[in-house]
Amino acid sequence: MHLLTIIALAFGLAMDAFAVAIGVGLTLPRLSFRAIFRLSFHFGFFQFLMPILGYLAGLTVQKWLAPFDHWLAFILLFLIGSKMIYESFRNDSSPAKTDPTRGLSLILLSVATSIDALAVGLSMAFISAKIWLAAVIIGIVAAAMTILGMFLGHRLGKLFSRKMEIVGGLILIAIGIKILIEHLSAQST
Repeated sequence: MHLLTIIALAFGLAMDAFAVAIGVGLTLPRLSFRAIFRLSFHFGFFQFLMPILGYLAGLTVQKWLAPFDHWLAFILLFLIGSKMIYESFRNDSSPAKTDPTRGLSLILLSVATSIDALAVGLSMAFISAKIWLAAVIIGIVAAAMTILGMFLGHRLGKLFSRKMEIVGGLILIAIGIKILIEHLSAQST
């Protein structure tokens, strides 16, 4: 696989992480180095790890995972987005109680944004591509796009501060719906 193809693939895979990072950046009352590091590290690591797992799994896991991978991504993003929206209505005067860059939310977001990378790893096994180089590039691009998304989201949050947690939650739900529609329409053709 050509280097430019891998880079283009990495940017394509990073778009979900970028969009989710915008949503997270919108919701954080303060954008700290730790929050940026946690989200970008986890998104980059999962985007690095999933193609390798997909590559190693080969056809066995693909047959099992393919029928519902889009549902898994949708459910994870829907639950996290719904929780963010719910939290925004709980107490108007205080900032968000939950930080999506910590705990279970962080892991669920990392998995949800990297499921497509698992499928890419599966397909790379079929063409005998060099998975390690591709995985490193995919991980680095995802981490960088996450950082950019968090800064962009936080900037937008400052400009439009009223109820940005709702917007962040809606973005996550919209990404989940997009993933679901894309996979369902691909299955029907």
